[in-house]
Amino acid sequence: MCFDERLGIVTTDILLVFGVLAATIVLFVSDRLRVDVIAILVMVSLPWLGLLEPREALSGLASNAVVSVIAIMILGRGIDRTGIMIRITAPILRLAGDSERRLTALVSGTVGLVSAFMQNIGAAALFLPASMRLSKRRKLPASRLLMPMGFAAILGGTLTMVASSPLIVLNDLLRQGGQGPFGLFSVTPIGLALLVAGIAYFLLFGRFVLSAGGTGEKETADPQEELKQAWGLLSSMYCVEILPGSDLNGKELDEIALWDTYNLHAVVLREAGHVHYAPWRHTRIHHGQKIGLLGSRSEVERFAADHGLRFEETRENLLEELQSVMVGGFAEIVVHPRSSLVGKSLREIALRKKYEIEPILLLSGGSVEHHDFSDQKLKPGDTLIVHGNWERLKAIREYKDLILLTPIEETEEPYRSKQVTALLCFAGAIGLALGGFSLSISLLTGAVAMVLLKVIPMDAAYRAVDWKTVFLLAGLIPLGIAMEKTGAARFLAEGMAGLLSGSHPLLLLAAAAILATVFSLFMSNVAATVLLVPLVMTFGLREGIDPRGLALLVAVCASNSFLIPTHQVNALLMSAGGYRSRDYFRAGGFMTVIFLAVSVGLVYLFYL
Repeated sequence: MCFDERLGIVTTDILLVFGVLAATIVLFVSDRLRVDVIAILVMVSLPWLGLLEPREALSGLASNAVVSVIAIMILGRGIDRTGIMIRITAPILRLAGDSERRLTALVSGTVGLVSAFMQNIGAAALFLPASMRLSKRRKLPASRLLMPMGFAAILGGTLTMVASSPLIVLNDLLRQGGQGPFGLFSVTPIGLALLVAGIAYFLLFGRFVLSAGGTGEKETADPQEELKQAWGLLSSMYCVEILPGSDLNGKELDEIALWDTYNLHAVVLREAGHVHYAPWRHTRIHHGQKIGLLGSRSEVERFAADHGLRFEETRENLLEELQSVMVGGFAEIVVHPRSSLVGKSLREIALRKKYEIEPILLLSGGSVEHHDFSDQKLKPGDTLIVHGNWERLKAIREYKDLILLTPIEETEEPYRSKQVTALLCFAGAIGLALGGFSLSISLLTGAVAMVLLKVIPMDAAYRAVDWKTVFLLAGLIPLGIAMEKTGAARFLAEGMAGLLSGSHPLLLLAAAAILATVFSLFMSNVAATVLLVPLVMTFGLREGIDPRGLALLVAVCASNSFLIPTHQVNALLMSAGGYRSRDYFRAGGFMTVIFLAVSVGLVYLFYL
């Protein structure tokens, strides 16, 4: 159909598709139902309305996008449990300091640049665990960091011609239309401007458009924070180094009276590259050792001054160093009523030596012991607040004498030896995708490799999958299929082109950009590109506009998916950030306008 021909008759199927689309938007905006429930309703309604065959309506469950998201969740969890991302967060924390804006800029900028050479879903999954850790360390709601990071991952996909699926298929479509292809970095000026604009948007207006936390599903309380608040635990860790002239040289830890005199706890001792958790009280001290102390800064400084020790001025240095080899925290354990430990003291049972944990508090008979209770006899039901390595704390479950009450994080020490293996699996999966293989098969291959190479157990892989995200994507993909199959998408595109024929070039560019944006919200961005590029190229030749510029604009704007959480990246981050649809409408609405203004303006500048 030519663009100046009279528009065809609107069929019943097209009207039904528009009705389903309108109902979907209303439900998303109202937030009356969960987004995954809305998506499932769409998936079920399309075959009942006769718009799709049942197999087409269910095809989203086996789609490239859904399988890719499942695989990337497993890959991301495998990367996280090995502790790789702890090393990545360390320099970001140092550079960011206490500034939320600086942290947002660093994380978003890094993810955006990584997305230039990696599928944006891969970049987002890689940095999701790191971003969660950063937000926790800075006591910043995850919702304020994840959305800027996710948007930057999407924007970074416009930096090169291999960074997103629409740009990858664009050159093939150009060749089919008799036009020359774009070079690898032809789109970089536009992509760079979009990325900078997106980061600047959140730096300037983030506090107004981002959720302050507490939205979406109710988040599980952090057991560590609950323990700290309940018992007033000091969680700051500092480091002192034993110097040659210190009077502590040759003494045992038990002789220092750390607990009684300074209310400090020696939770880790490092020497000659070896780390000892909860060092035994009879451990001898000598110069060159570094001791990690839990307590107040003023007491650590007093202890260092009293004994001629070097105090670590920057607390973060020690924390980052320790976290690269150890992840631990507080736990609450109870003495079993029939425990063999009843009637014995901590000194007698050698708690530190046997269990490698540091006792912090003792709750016995309604009283709370803060100072040294090493010689106090344990009673049935006594509760100990201890600090230690997660792996050692989890081992308490195997003992019948003690009951572990605190949920323990899944990151385990044995998996830290798998860091190189995990990285190779992840990099191999991304490499296969960049090499032309199917994204879903490439990522799934990497996930299977992680399981086979024992980076992540199969049960943990199943737990890594967020089924809310899976059904959100699987349910909305059939809506895009219905728009294509019934001709609703083509009807909209040709209708708008016909109405705007002869208008100012800027208006025509804006129309093409808006169409690509709208289509990408409800259908595959590749499908939107394949559908629109031939249409806009024909229209461009007719209107005297560079068809390559129009085609590039469509492929770029197929990534303008910020209004609702239907893009893979947004869907991936929705649960982790506790977002609702309205959060995407608020922040994504302005981002969409900025994206349209920048992309249309630059294409007009460079190609017209």
